[in-house]
Amino acid sequence: MSDLRFTPPADDEALRDWRRVHNATIPTHHLSLDDVRDRAWRHHLELAYADGVLVGCSTVRPPEDGTRTATVIARVLAEHRGRGIGEELYARGLFRAWELGAEQIATVVLSSNDSGLRFARKHGFVETERYVLPGETIPWIDMKLAP
Repeated sequence: MSDLRFTPPADDEALRDWRRVHNATIPTHHLSLDDVRDRAWRHHLELAYADGVLVGCSTVRPPEDGTRTATVIARVLAEHRGRGIGEELYARGLFRAWELGAEQIATVVLSSNDSGLRFARKHGFVETERYVLPGETIPWIDMKLAP
C-alpha cells in the first residue's frame, strides 16, 4: 500500500480538499466552503493522502443531545478504492468515536452508493431508516453498527 498520511483540515486549502472528496463521492449534496467550515467546528474531519495525493476524507459526528451515538463516515475517491484506504479511515474514525464517549456507532450512506453500502454492511452496519432530504430525489440510508 502507498504511504498514507492522515491530517485534520487546518486551513481553507485543506477544507477545500475535504470538500472536493465529499462533493465527488456525494454528487447529490454538494457543500460550499462555508458549509465545510461549519462542519469543521461541529465534527472531527480528517483528510487522507497517499504519496502526497488526496485520496479520501472522513467525518466523525460526536454523540450529542444526550445520545451515546457517534456517526462515522469514510469517503474514498473512486480511483483510489480497493486499496485499504477506506479501512484505515473507518478504523481511525471508529477510534475517535470511542474516544468521544460513543457507545453506539452509526453511519449514513446515499442509497445509490453501492460500494458504500457494501462497505457498511461488510463492517456490521444494518439499516435503520431511509429518507429523502428536501429538494433531493435519492434516499439516504441511516445505519447502525449491529451489537
